[in-house]
This record gives sequence, structure tokens and C-alpha cells, in this order.
Amino acid sequence: MSTDGDDATGTPLEHLDVLVLGAGLSGIGAGRYLTTERPGTTFAILEARDASGGTWDLFRYPGIRSDSDLSTFGYEFKPWRDRQSIADAPKILAYLRETATENGLDAHIRYRRKVVAVAWSSADARWTVDVEHTDTGEVHQLTAGWVFCAGGYYRYDAGYTPDLPGLVDFAGQVVHPQHWPADLDVTGKRVVVIGSGATAVTIAPSIAADAASVTILQRTPTYVLPVPREDALGAKLRRWFGDERGYALTRRKNIAQQRLIYTFCQRFPARARKVIRSINVKQLPEGYDVDTHFNPPYDPWDQRLCAVPNGDLFRAIRAGDVEMVTDRIATVDPTGIALESGRHLDADVVVTATGLNVLVFGGIAITVDGEPVDLSDTLAFKGMMLSGVPNFAYAIGYTNSSWTLKVGLLCEHFTRLLAHMEATGQDTAVPVPADPDMPTRSFLDFGAGYVQRAIGGLPRQGDRKPWLTSMDYADDVALLRDADVTDPELRLTSSAALHDLVTASTGRGAGPTSTEETR
Repeated sequence: MSTDGDDATGTPLEHLDVLVLGAGLSGIGAGRYLTTERPGTTFAILEARDASGGTWDLFRYPGIRSDSDLSTFGYEFKPWRDRQSIADAPKILAYLRETATENGLDAHIRYRRKVVAVAWSSADARWTVDVEHTDTGEVHQLTAGWVFCAGGYYRYDAGYTPDLPGLVDFAGQVVHPQHWPADLDVTGKRVVVIGSGATAVTIAPSIAADAASVTILQRTPTYVLPVPREDALGAKLRRWFGDERGYALTRRKNIAQQRLIYTFCQRFPARARKVIRSINVKQLPEGYDVDTHFNPPYDPWDQRLCAVPNGDLFRAIRAGDVEMVTDRIATVDPTGIALESGRHLDADVVVTATGLNVLVFGGIAITVDGEPVDLSDTLAFKGMMLSGVPNFAYAIGYTNSSWTLKVGLLCEHFTRLLAHMEATGQDTAVPVPADPDMPTRSFLDFGAGYVQRAIGGLPRQGDRKPWLTSMDYADDVALLRDADVTDPELRLTSSAALHDLVTASTGRGAGPTSTEETR
């Protein structure tokens, strides 16, 4: 840590080499790579909440768990040793916090610190960061050479609830899973869970034993597949080869398996649909209306498949503990939900498992040399930086496999880039497309509602590398791990050298004031 000038109050500004935003899965991973690969690099991890763990600390609804196996959802550098492959949230949270402690990150995490704005100065080659203390509302500043945004992609303070007519008239309790009350008791109550995604299919079987009735009300079905909660082959590999080697082999196996399933679904959607349907038929009671409740109008993996460990949702349906209803809501009334079909679902509790609100980069205001950055005008570079925005990196994982697989590669590449810049005396990196008129498309090729609702405000991707947001692990290994960190479309410069050049050529004592002067 160093100081660099004073803020408006006369307090010396703290300066850091890297500022990591978010102490969840991605932020803890970034901190570990900085610690091990870049010893001596000064950094802090700012967390707006009062606890680490991100998603795995925030969500407290019944049954919350991963929807990916922990051999790939866990970090490559830290074996997952628990028997559960599809793991419960408390175990994942413990794993994350253990990782932070083992790597000395606890001292780097600063809680109740929300970044509200970052302003880049090309002359100084650094960010000035406005940080709000969420417990007091006070704002202070610090500076950083790099900002690494690891805060995920959705709002932590509010989940998404669509406009449901009459919801305010409901006499029972309305709960969004993102804010599940610790004292909510559903014993003997009639519960309607609105939604068809991973959250809905997790909550329903988890509360079925206590509730009087549980109904999943969905407007559109989703693809649901049973998966083993424990990885039998993975357990054998760890027993035969030890934790580290067995974990690495299990991870490799599961990466290949995920890719195989995704590729099959994308190339042969009709056949994939038949396979999934046949699995569903075997899991459900004889004569069950599979085509109404488990036959989406879109192809497999156009949206994420829902995995249910040991088929718990199907078991609950077979036992009569959970009912699936596929219909549209006409109105919510004091006693429940009236459907367009004319049926009425009586309810004491309505759970709105209706999704998330996307909030890219924590909603922070970004300016470069005094000019506000409109994210929709930027292009994603290697899936980790933005065109025209210097020294700003971010972590976005995969939508078609484990999030952490990509985050690990991004962190590796980021630390290699820092090392290269240090070795060559450069302090500024800004992606600049060679063809400013390159065709573009949406940032994420993904049909989920939460993505589509926000797509207009997201960065875009181009039609070629390195301007693609890749969703292929093998491609990213080649690009982010094996390839050189330099790229013809990544402009690396030295503010000190440019300052000397400008001074010598113009007689001025000031350095460049915009990225244009570095060209």
C-alpha cells in the first residue's frame, strides 16, 4: 500500500496496484491468484455486504445448492473433498471461506465497502475510486492501477418479481427466495412456488415434507434432469490417486462430460429433446402429462438445464407431495391465485421464484478521462476487458457449464498480463478494435429471461476473436492459458514514457490527457 496525494478532505489517498470488487467466488479466486502469482502486488478486496461468500452467503432459501458438480465448480487449485458432488450452500460457503483463510485473504477483505464510481486518468495511469461505507453512508476515495470487477452479474438488494395483478391483495405471505426470512415456517401451510427455474425446483421438494401442499406454478416448462448427488467414479479416483490427483482427474472427466452434453444438445436438439423426455417419463408416475409440464418450447441448452440431485423433484411428484401446474395467472386474490384456465390455487404462502435483476459491474459509474462510459457502446475483449476502458478487468463465468472454470482462466491470464507489463515497463492496457465497424451481437448468446431483460444495457461482442465472449472451455484454455498475453488489439503503453515524449516535443509539463495521445 502507498499514498498518492490527498482527497477533498485533506486525507492522504491510499493507492493499490489492484482493487478487487466483491468477496464471493470470483473475488476470492482473484485474490488467491494475486497472492500466489504476484507476490508484492498490493491489493484489497472490497465487499459491500458484511460477509464473504457472495451468492452462497446471500441466499438462504431451503435446499439451496449448486447446480454444477463441485469438481468443476470448485477451484482448480483447491480439491473439493466432500462426498457431495452437488453440494449444499453451507458446504460451499465453508469451502470459499477456508480458501480465503488458507491464502491469507482475510486481511485483504474490507467489508461494508461499496464502490459507486471509478474514474480513469490517462495522465496518471490510475483509477480514482469512490467507496461508500454502507454502515455510515460516508464516501472516501482511493486510487488503483487496476480495477478487477468480481461482483457477479445481479443485484443483491432486490430480486426480480414481474407485475402480478392483485398481488398486493394477497392475505398470506409473499416471499422472494433472494430474501428468504429466517423465521418462515411453512408447516401445515399451502405453498405456491411461482417459477420454473433452478430455484423453484430446489425449494419445492425441500419444503414438501412440512407443508400441507406445495405447487409449482409455471408459465413455461424447463428441462429438468436427475443427477447423482455423489460422484461415484470421482470418489474412486480420489481413493486410488489421492485427493489432489484424483480431484484433477475428476475435474477433467466432468469438464469433458459437460461439454459432451452441451454439444450434443446444440447439434442434435430433436434427439436431445427425446432423450430428456424419455428420462423424465421414467422418473414420473405412469400416465403423467410430461408434455405439458416438462416439454419447453425452446431447444435443450438454449437456456440452462435444471439439475435435481438424486431426482428429488421427481420423487416428490411421485409421492404426491409436489404438484406441477402449467398455466397463466389471471389474478392474485386474498386467498390464492386465479388461473386463466379457471382453476384457483389456494395458498397461504406465495414464493416468487421469478428470477434475478441483472446489475453488471455492480452498477458503478465508469468514466475515462472525464467521459462517461456507456457499456452498450463497448466490446468485450477476451471475455475479460472492455474496449476503450483501460486497466479494467472483470470476471464472468460460463452459462453452459461451471462458472468457476472460466473465472480461473481469467485470473491466470490477468496475473500473466500484470507480470508482462511490469517486465516491459508498461502501466496502461486498453483494448482497441482494429475495425471499429466490426459486426457485433449480444454480450451473451443466452435466452434466460434475466439476460434478455438487461441485454440492451450490456457490452457487446464481435464476430471474431479476441472480441468474443466464449462459452467453450477448450477454446478459452487456448486463448487465456496457452496463448501470449499480448495482442495486436490490446494497446500497452507507459504513461511515464509518454509524459517525457510530450514534454520534449511540446515543452509542456503535463502528460497525455486522453488515450488519443497515446496512439
